Amino acid sequence: MNERHFTLGVLVDNKYGVLTRVSSLFSRRGFNIDSLTVGETDDPAVSRMTVVSSGDDHTLDQIVKQLLKLVDVRNITVLEPDSTVYRELMLIKVKAKAGKRTEIMEAVNVFRANVVDLAPDTLTAELTGSSSKLDAFIEYVRPFGIEELCRTGITAMSRGKK
Repeated sequence: MNERHFTLGVLVDNKYGVLTRVSSLFSRRGFNIDSLTVGETDDPAVSRMTVVSSGDDHTLDQIVKQLLKLVDVRNITVLEPDSTVYRELMLIKVKAKAGKRTEIMEAVNVFRANVVDLAPDTLTAELTGSSSKLDAFIEYVRPFGIEELCRTGITAMSRGKK
């Protein structure tokens, strides 16, 4: 069995209950969702789900077939790693005592993050990029103390014109 991560771009009707039906399908069939993001497209009647899961080719095939059976699913694209742009957003609140702020700010600059809140004892940064970039920032600031962390999960889009 050759297990791998795969990413699906799923266009669905923007109606209540669709997210529940999609996530329930995964649960009923014993498929795990590693990451799930959902948002409205340029058409308010359509939402786009980016679903990251894992398994072999048979699992991927079964997930696609089962999703296509759902009435609210309009289209599914299996996003190939070499021709896809992946991004994730993270907000991270770090302990930032007076003597350490400069070092944390240098990391914010190196990682091309943005400071979105500055309090007397904490600094909140916003980072966008690959999951590995976000992981690297977390590991760098961990010694300072992480107060709170929130990640959106992966969102993805194929490169070029489709």
